[in-house]
Order: sequence, then structure tokens, then C-alpha cells
Amino acid sequence: MKKAIIGKKVGMTQIFDEMGKVVPVTVIEAGPCTVVQKKTAEKEGYLSVQLGFEDIKERRMSQPERGHLEKAGVGLKKHLKEFKLDNAADFNVGDEIKADMFTEGDKIDVTGISRGKGFAGVIKRHNASRGRMSHGGGPVHRHAGSMGPGATPSKIFKGKIGAGHMGVDQVTVQNLDVVKVDPELNLIAVRGAIPGPKGGIVYLKSTVKNN
Repeated sequence: MKKAIIGKKVGMTQIFDEMGKVVPVTVIEAGPCTVVQKKTAEKEGYLSVQLGFEDIKERRMSQPERGHLEKAGVGLKKHLKEFKLDNAADFNVGDEIKADMFTEGDKIDVTGISRGKGFAGVIKRHNASRGRMSHGGGPVHRHAGSMGPGATPSKIFKGKIGAGHMGVDQVTVQNLDVVKVDPELNLIAVRGAIPGPKGGIVYLKSTVKNN
């Protein structure tokens, strides 16, 4: 059975397992999430549920967003995310999903927006090599260098490495272990690191890996 929930990254810490070994974990505030919309195979052609996370003031929403949530009658939610679930038919609009959906030992994929690093050069951004530091290297030691012939094709194709905005990309880390679940505080401890800064929104779902 596939599972999914929206959460917020709290930070990293470490806990000890039964053998006394240190386990680095990321703590995630997972839910509570509310089922805002339910899609069926008869109407939309596939099974999924849309979850809402965190309350928001009415004045901070657009009119279409307000109308969508008021139609569901679940209150105004700041973050919405649709998940394709095999057991989507078991959920109804208004149902609440909490951290106890997951249990210790589950394998999950975590998706988030990576930390922004601003404008970065080609060496930091793409791990390019720098030019030699002597014998005519000139003032371009950390530049990208030649991009190709000048006559043909007389242009630079899309996808060439270069300096630019680094970070703020959607990143998914797969096959992470759920180490601990606290249903009372809606906290999930996941082994290892996940993308994004503290307070960043992340999406947890059952892993697509075949374990």
C-alpha cells in the first residue's frame, strides 16, 4: 500500500538505535494533512487524492484557490499536493492524515526544494576545472572557457554549462529509512539528509524502489 503526506523540515539531529550506534536523522513535521479533493478512475481516469497542509488567512489567497477549498469545506490550506495512490478510494474529502500513517522501517522518497545559493560560477555550479594559474592563464582562471567552434554552428546550444542561479531546484532523495514516528507531535525521523532549508516544505511518499 502506497503512503504519502506533506511535511515541513524541522532540522537534523542524531539518535541511538538498539545496538547503541549513532544514527543521523532529519526530523520532519508530517501533517496533519486534510484530504481536499479525491479523483476517481471513472471521472478523471486515475486514482489520486489532493492533500492540504497548514492553515492560511483568507486575505493571503486568490479567489480561485479560495473557491476550490471552500467547495471542499475543509478550511483554507496553504500548501496543496496531489498524490497518486492505489488505495485512493479508501479516502474521503475531509479525512485527516497524520504522521502515524508511516511506521518505523518504512522506505520512503522525500521531495523538496534545494537550498538556494544565489549566483554561482561555473566551477562551483557544475564542478568545472579551472585554467592554469601561470604561463599566460590571464584573468580568466575560473571562466568556462571555449564553448565550441565559431563558424559552425556559430552559436551555443542550450544546456551548456555556465555561471548562473544555483540551487532552488526540485530534488528527490530516494529509499530513505523511517527511523522513528511520534504520533502525538506528528514528527517523523528519517535516516540521513533531505533537500531544503529548515522550515522548507517536503513531500513524503512510499519509495518507488523495488526493495
